[in-house]
Amino acid sequence: MRHFDVAVIGTGPAGQKAAIQAAKLGKRVCIIEKENVLGGAAINTGTVPSKALREAVLHLTGVGRRGLFGEMSRVKRNITVADLIYVSQQVIHHELAIIREHFERNNVELLWGAARFDNENILYVDRPDDFEAVSAEKIVIATGTRPARPASVPFDNKTVFTSDELLKLERLPKTMIVVGGGVIGVEYACMLAALGVKVTLVEGRRQVLGFLDNEITESFQYQMRRVGITLRMGEKVAKIERLTPAPRATTSPALLAAAAATSFATTSEADRPATLHPDAENGNGHTLDMFGDFVPNGPLVQATLESGKTLRAETLLYAVGRQGTTSALKLEKAGLEYDDRERLKVNGNYQTAKGHIYAVGDVIGFPALASTAMEQGRLAVCHAFGIPTMSIPELFPYGIYAIPEISMVGKTEDQLTAEGIPYEAGIAQYKELARGQLLGDETGMLKMLIHQQTGHILGVHAIGSGATELIHIGQAVMALGGTVEYFVNSVFNFPTLAEAYKVAALNGVNKLRHM
Repeated sequence: MRHFDVAVIGTGPAGQKAAIQAAKLGKRVCIIEKENVLGGAAINTGTVPSKALREAVLHLTGVGRRGLFGEMSRVKRNITVADLIYVSQQVIHHELAIIREHFERNNVELLWGAARFDNENILYVDRPDDFEAVSAEKIVIATGTRPARPASVPFDNKTVFTSDELLKLERLPKTMIVVGGGVIGVEYACMLAALGVKVTLVEGRRQVLGFLDNEITESFQYQMRRVGITLRMGEKVAKIERLTPAPRATTSPALLAAAAATSFATTSEADRPATLHPDAENGNGHTLDMFGDFVPNGPLVQATLESGKTLRAETLLYAVGRQGTTSALKLEKAGLEYDDRERLKVNGNYQTAKGHIYAVGDVIGFPALASTAMEQGRLAVCHAFGIPTMSIPELFPYGIYAIPEISMVGKTEDQLTAEGIPYEAGIAQYKELARGQLLGDETGMLKMLIHQQTGHILGVHAIGSGATELIHIGQAVMALGGTVEYFVNSVFNFPTLAEAYKVAALNGVNKLRHM
């Protein structure tokens, strides 16, 4: 049996950073991967593919620059799934090569196979034809999550699917129902709407992305509706079913002619003949009925809501929550338990109930972002070997790569109100910035929350072009204890989106002076 200082389970962002950090400390490290490829969901089905898809959508449709160039910004008229997948695959292959290079350069031993505990210090690595036992002083669980797939949902991976299967679609549908208004649901809803898909999003809460600042959420929902996304808020799906259309009728031409001669003025919607003309193909996988309406030839999906409403579309993306994969690890043999979604409970240092076993990334729950997972992996290993760190978890930024981008760091207005902290909000609209005009983005916004008495920055919230980049300026100032005066007295390049900080600071200071 081989012995390691650190054994990491999972090669996603959290596992990668944990293994590399341990190797940098001079430890003997192995990392175990059960799939046939490295990188976990982040590289293969989640973060990287979805962001690559987003960049392809923005480039090919020109949607982000239509405010300045209009339809001239569109690179390609008829965009296919193949166009989108090509971009995604190029990025994925590049990232996979980088991960493997990092492991090799740092002497991290890669073990292919499915890990399971034999006891709290020994892991079995199962392979199709054999298995290997390894022991480790410290163990880091970074197995990530997979999309939730309730048994009541009739998944077929073609018409009803999760985000894992979305990128494998053979063609772009005309219509789609998205169930779930979390990060994954809204990101894909926005991308598909930009591609011309008619999207209906169903969310059980009264707003999407409930952890965001209310004003940002309201702005985002307005912009979603503006691009044609139908929002069904405060609605829950009671039943999802696939519908197969009836075979085409073979009504004789004489009967069709007789039906056509019927006065349309006296024929109600309910009385319309259901007969489809057998030769009325429109070339897009649909059939025209006698009244010129499109009827899909393929199966439909129907979602029945608890309120009694029914929604129909060609496809349905189920994006309600993610499920852990820890049951396969045989955690009970290490004296550990997981919750009903197979997540692990950890303390502030990412330790489980067994102090030498750590858990990081999506497997410990919110915020379940690649960026936070990476830092958690690093912090866990540093703690395991007594290395002091300067990280500030409460200032981890959140980024949502919808269209438009959304990002935040620090507190929201609701949180500050609940905690009794006096604050003022400074606002900068992109339409006030020359850079905003040059980008054709007149709807973006940056909000800065300022302590009324001390002037310290309590939170920064942004929506619009470059929001996920822009947020880091506020993050740095907050981490260093800066106040609003820093932004008032600083000079920013012109024209830039960063100027929004000065505009928001001046707006906030003016409000404070007139209290």
